Amino acid sequence: MKYKILTISREFGSGGRSIGRAVAERLGIPFYDRELVNKVALETGFTQEYIAEAGEYAHVKSRLAFLFSVGHAEHMQGHTAPAEYIWATQSRVIKSLAEQGPCVIVGRCADYILKEREDAFHVFIHAPKEARAERIVRLYGEKTEKPIKRLDEKDSKRKVHYNHFTGSTWGLSQNYNLSLDSEALGIDKCVDIIVSAMKGE
Repeated sequence: MKYKILTISREFGSGGRSIGRAVAERLGIPFYDRELVNKVALETGFTQEYIAEAGEYAHVKSRLAFLFSVGHAEHMQGHTAPAEYIWATQSRVIKSLAEQGPCVIVGRCADYILKEREDAFHVFIHAPKEARAERIVRLYGEKTEKPIKRLDEKDSKRKVHYNHFTGSTWGLSQNYNLSLDSEALGIDKCVDIIVSAMKGE
């Protein structure tokens, strides 16, 4: 393979996780999503549920509010704030997994963490909001909160988290090797394109 490591960044509801898993299966390499959460939880002592959220989402939708909350927590506790501690641990785990061999890593700023690796290929998956709303209702069921609002909240918190820890813009095409619209192309075609790129075909 031309590239050994694949990172998948994605809008909520775009099917990025499904695409990443399918690519891993096609290439016969490990897939890290929930497994990565478990590893970080074991190292930090936090619950898997907490890491699943705090490792990828800010708890607020405003970058200024997040900056204040992180700084306030650090000041009050007199040591590294939980968000910074989780980021450091998560970064170390992701680098370790990449060192172990070929794999697919979903989310958690892996594209930024592994940006210096020449054997890493970075993909961003997106789709129109209406298509993503339909997908999350189909997969996760109806909620009290309307699907469009759920999408906006998830993406906003993911964007704030990414921007805070990387100093870069989440979803900006220049940060990735490839950006794919999963609605226009379909899940299977996205998988085909990524597998071909990984192989250097």
